[in-house]
Amino acid sequence: MPTAVPPLRPTLLAAALSLAFSVHAQQAAPDKDHAADAAPMTRAEADKTQKAQKMQTVEVKGAAESYDPRRDDTASKIVVNHDEITKYGDTSVFDVLKRVPGVTVSGSGGRGSEIRMRGLGAGYTQILLNGERAPAGFSLDSLAPDSIERIEVLRAASAEYSTQSIAGTINIILKKTIKTAQREVKTHYGYASNAQNRGVNALLSDKAGQLSYSVNLNLFRGHFTNTSTSTEEFFDAAGNRTGLRLGEDGGPGTFTAINLGPRLNWTFKNGDTLTSQTFVNILHFSQHGDETFDTVYGQPPAYPVSGQSVANDNRFFREELNWVHKFASGGKLDAKASAFFANTASDSWRYGDGNPAVGDLHDRILTDGVERGASSQGKYTSARWEGHALAFGWDGGYSTRGDARRESDYLRPDTVVPDGIEDYDSSLARLAVYAQDEWNVTPRWSVYLGARWEGIRIRTAGESFGVGHSRSSVLSPLMQTLYKLPDTKGDQVRFAITRTYRAPGLQSLIPSRNISVNNSQTEPDSIGNPNLKPELALGFDAAYEHYWAEGALLSVSGSTRRIEDYTRNLTVFDGARWVSTPSNAGDARTYGLELEAKFPLKAVMDTKEALDLRASVSRNWSTVDSVPGPDNRLNAQTPLSATLGADYKKGPFTVGGTYVFKNGGPVRVSFNQYSYQSVRRDLDLYALWKFDPKLQLRVAGSNLLAQDWINEGSYVTPGVGSQTLRTLQPGHRSVRATLEMRF
Repeated sequence: MPTAVPPLRPTLLAAALSLAFSVHAQQAAPDKDHAADAAPMTRAEADKTQKAQKMQTVEVKGAAESYDPRRDDTASKIVVNHDEITKYGDTSVFDVLKRVPGVTVSGSGGRGSEIRMRGLGAGYTQILLNGERAPAGFSLDSLAPDSIERIEVLRAASAEYSTQSIAGTINIILKKTIKTAQREVKTHYGYASNAQNRGVNALLSDKAGQLSYSVNLNLFRGHFTNTSTSTEEFFDAAGNRTGLRLGEDGGPGTFTAINLGPRLNWTFKNGDTLTSQTFVNILHFSQHGDETFDTVYGQPPAYPVSGQSVANDNRFFREELNWVHKFASGGKLDAKASAFFANTASDSWRYGDGNPAVGDLHDRILTDGVERGASSQGKYTSARWEGHALAFGWDGGYSTRGDARRESDYLRPDTVVPDGIEDYDSSLARLAVYAQDEWNVTPRWSVYLGARWEGIRIRTAGESFGVGHSRSSVLSPLMQTLYKLPDTKGDQVRFAITRTYRAPGLQSLIPSRNISVNNSQTEPDSIGNPNLKPELALGFDAAYEHYWAEGALLSVSGSTRRIEDYTRNLTVFDGARWVSTPSNAGDARTYGLELEAKFPLKAVMDTKEALDLRASVSRNWSTVDSVPGPDNRLNAQTPLSATLGADYKKGPFTVGGTYVFKNGGPVRVSFNQYSYQSVRRDLDLYALWKFDPKLQLRVAGSNLLAQDWINEGSYVTPGVGSQTLRTLQPGHRSVRATLEMRF
């Protein structure tokens, strides 16, 4: 992510001067039509001039290729380019990100999964789409990797983007680069024992005078069957088991997604550029599931037999205009205006029976949400002071959302369901202003200084809870520095101090209750809390990096965050039902250590084999002050993750693979609540055959170890007993084939 203006480095300056000299020399050189008018040149002078021009051309190429944002930018970041994104032929962004060092993905990588940095989920990791937060209801699993130009992973906050990034920021940049006369079609088919999917991607780009255009279209469709088993146990205060239930859940589902991304670029005579980028995302998802509980002994649940059919339709439209103007003084204005429309609708049918003591359940729930918004972003960069890249900017937006919920008894439509009709409206206004400067103090030392003020105002109004307001503002001073150690070829150190925060999400503020079918301590209802305060964090990051050859890196980094007004979900009994609600609960601290290595084999031994190796290990710790130990860490934090990968190329044939390890373990969420996640081991492999420059075949396998997903939640009532729910979702191997054609 371009979190700071890249420094004007000596290598780039030399490249620019060399390029200008080369162009000037070519313009000044006599062409064939004017050869007779040119002064005669001796053979020695001609050879000398030709040699100089050749040397200058080589110098420009080397300097341009030597720039690496990971190594040379003061702001610490990782850039995943398009080739890396499409390497495995993934159909989900989650599968791409799980292989990035320091990034983990919760769940199976489908709906409901979370992207995490430093092992932290629950909104601590900021996810941006073209530098902006996507609206509520937008699902990343509906975004085709082929529509992405690059992914920027920013470990420390910058003033240019929102500082709602306690763990870090992942910015997904949609395709922007336009290549002249490019026509490409990709078609893929994926198979697993429980799922199949297919899709097609088409790209068309060309140029007509001062106008260049590109159209990217992705269509993919699939069907699947998800199954899971569960074990629910009850114990008394003495530890004797008093109840046992065995459950099975599962059913078929389908999904269809469309991504459309037209892009137009105009270049005017004065050098100004105007870009229009449109993004359309349409997703339809449906699934049916039946759940049965066999009570071995003890009390049966409210509904031993239950089921649900749900159909979701999500539509997202975004239009962005970007104008860039360069001033004669060397300054540049980059201004952007965008607008979006999003609609999320669902139709759910629920039934439950099997317990004579409880009446049958037959609900139909219709929801519909419409969100509209507009935003403006801009940055003025000044080149007035040598060695400084000074920038000022703004980031503001306003959006409204209306939600409607209708619950009825589908067998008795005339029956009035308590709280069955609910409508609420909300609005969100945000404004941020910032200033930043990247200063090349010496050729080896650069410093990034920034400050961002950001204010957010949320208003919610509903029939059942009246009007609520939430206001928060944060001033975030930021500092990052990069120092290249003297008398070394590629050793450097980094350090950063950041002030970040996490504002409450809209859904966590609205006191509207979501009902659980079999309500219990481990399956409670959920309700928002309009009194939530934002979490504030003070962070420190440090890193040592060693570059010793092209593409070779060794890095060790450490970080710490102190979080004030930490938010956690607490489960309580309100006298009738168990309810989970978010609340602020004191302070928390988190620490992290990360090791990373990547290098071609030829960097460590004398060989001509094109073998690239990479590995990373991340270890995370945390403590929550208001929760007694042991295991009182931030909920669902991944304590240990590691990746190991390799790519080998020989002629037209390329193979590679990645092994991802993610540790789980127990977490004490509160005085009464516990959770557990199992260890994950994922192995992905791919092979690529390039038949010719216009035709290639890619085959990839995912989750080849077919490991299951296991989650467990427990609730302990002192003096009464405990309840534990353990769920197992089986893993399945999958294979995909992608045929890529260029015209």
